[in-house]
Amino acid sequence: MRGVVFPGQSGVEIREFPDPIPGPGEVVVRVRASGMCGSDLHVYRSAAAAEPAKLLIQGHEPCGEVAAVGPGVPAQVASVGDRVMIHHYWGCTTCQECRSGWPQLCSTAEPRVPTLNEHGAHADYMKIPAIQTIPLPESLSFSTGAALGCGTGTAWGALARLGDVAGKTVAIIGQGPVGLSATMFAASLGARTIAVDIAGNRLEQAQKLGADAVINSAGTDLADAIRDLTAGRGPELVIETSGITAAAAQALEIVATWGKVCFVGIGADVTFNTRDTLRRQITLLTSWTLSTVDLMRCADYVDRNKLPVDDLFSHRWTLDQAEEAYRWFNKQSDGKGVFEA
Repeated sequence: MRGVVFPGQSGVEIREFPDPIPGPGEVVVRVRASGMCGSDLHVYRSAAAAEPAKLLIQGHEPCGEVAAVGPGVPAQVASVGDRVMIHHYWGCTTCQECRSGWPQLCSTAEPRVPTLNEHGAHADYMKIPAIQTIPLPESLSFSTGAALGCGTGTAWGALARLGDVAGKTVAIIGQGPVGLSATMFAASLGARTIAVDIAGNRLEQAQKLGADAVINSAGTDLADAIRDLTAGRGPELVIETSGITAAAAQALEIVATWGKVCFVGIGADVTFNTRDTLRRQITLLTSWTLSTVDLMRCADYVDRNKLPVDDLFSHRWTLDQAEEAYRWFNKQSDGKGVFEA
């Protein structure tokens, strides 16, 4: 089978790998959609790999059809032909975190993660534990299923951490795929949604997905603009998705007294002085992806409410176009890409 690897220094290669064979408790999925995630670029841009022969297949936003089932997998868990999303982490299966649907937080073993220590999904096939497959509703596309398994699901997870959003004002800083997904979900859940970014095309997309107001923070004082939109109070809820330290500081600055800030973007340094924040009674949260249970809930919600997750994808590629696709994606100038088969 074909698989996409990153040899380093923004290089892409398509290599041949043996077709995977499922062992006990495993399945092989024919990959029908594999999303491109911003975190891919950390590996893509890295220095040359020390051991090229051990390069792993990239891609951790998979969705597809079960192609083969290993020994000991009950039919109600997975059968050949099932349309499945994939929760792309697996752990020991027995600790409290694994049993609660959070294998990425496994407390007794290093979690297995495609692209980090397992082969990923930019390939024709992918082998995974059967328990990590999640049924994909018939009305949802494979590309939607891929998005729900990572970026869009991450937005769902952040809103779940914040709690009830209906009737509240939610400011979402950063309108990349995760931020746009958060805007879409928050609007559909009954929040007044303010989308913030420095790119006009992303703000236009945010409006299409339900944002009540947009702010281009490149040429506007964000705190002033937020105060104008909220009668001086600020939003009750803020989600920061960019992972930029300056944006994290803005999130703390704009949130209302008694408000909550959820940090999703990776890499920001979040600092505050208690003298400055003591009388504001704010709550700070972090959120990372979502559980297997919440992935099922998220897919059901998207299905019932006919949310346009597919609209997040601006570019669609085949595996043979991987080099071109990542040259485009590396610019981070617009939407989200997906490999389809």
